[in-house]
Amino acid sequence: MDHRTNPPGALAQVAPVRVETALGPVEVAQAGAGPAVLALHGGMGGYDQGLILAETILPDARAFRVIAPSRPGYLGTPGGGHDDPQAQADLYAALLDRLGIARVVVAAVSAGGPSALAFAARHPARCAGLVLVSACTVRLDVPQRVRRRLPAMRVLSRLPGVPAFLGWMTRRQPMKAARASIADADLCARTLAHPEAGPLMRMLQESIFRDIRRRLPGTQNDVDRLSVLPEQAAGGIAAPVLVIHGTGDRVVPFHHATRLMEVLPCAELMAIDKGEHVALFTHLDAIRARVGGFLARLAVPASA
Repeated sequence: MDHRTNPPGALAQVAPVRVETALGPVEVAQAGAGPAVLALHGGMGGYDQGLILAETILPDARAFRVIAPSRPGYLGTPGGGHDDPQAQADLYAALLDRLGIARVVVAAVSAGGPSALAFAARHPARCAGLVLVSACTVRLDVPQRVRRRLPAMRVLSRLPGVPAFLGWMTRRQPMKAARASIADADLCARTLAHPEAGPLMRMLQESIFRDIRRRLPGTQNDVDRLSVLPEQAAGGIAAPVLVIHGTGDRVVPFHHATRLMEVLPCAELMAIDKGEHVALFTHLDAIRARVGGFLARLAVPASA
């Protein structure tokens, strides 16, 4: 069934469940049937943003079995003991064991990148392919303004009515919210007017303020971990890799993509000229086409 028969964002409405694995509980949402795709969200995320990632980049999301966990420290997945990318990768493998899934394509955005790479390296037999979108792959210089913002957000998240008000403001002024991520006003307007990119981007922006208090521990952990990653990307990945990154990314600079290409010369690079951190929305159609071609070449067994 083509997911375009449903309103954009329909996938993200799927409710999560708590799955007990050998390494601890994981909150996860699943949708669709077919080859399995493990969708890993970025900072301030959760399972819902993993579903949005999948719907945004996959040509037909309902033709895949999308597995979207909340990474440790986000929403319903506890963070204790799974703080570093390697431990998170092992938790994904334990989740797949519990779900009875042998192999997956891993799709990751932004701060989901390190654990996706760790999964491909630590569990090579289970990784059929890797799609990295605006992903962090080496040490990230997290600006002090971002570090200072997190304590303030923790305070605001505890004030009655404030998160709901911020979500309401985001819905009421989508252009203002989107301009924080898209510098070009015309591109921003075109993206919001796109019949799928617009609703999906607005949904992502609004999701941040739902249960924001339960998104902050994972975000703080990401900030701490990303700032101490090695300066050189790790190699040793056998799975096919597609790297999608904007040359104008102001959050995760483009050198995260080029440094990964240095150690994975067989990887494919889709460099989006002047694309920013939200290139998955501003260039949705081109990215879907490239991801579709990449997935078509992979031998991924269907998963019921």
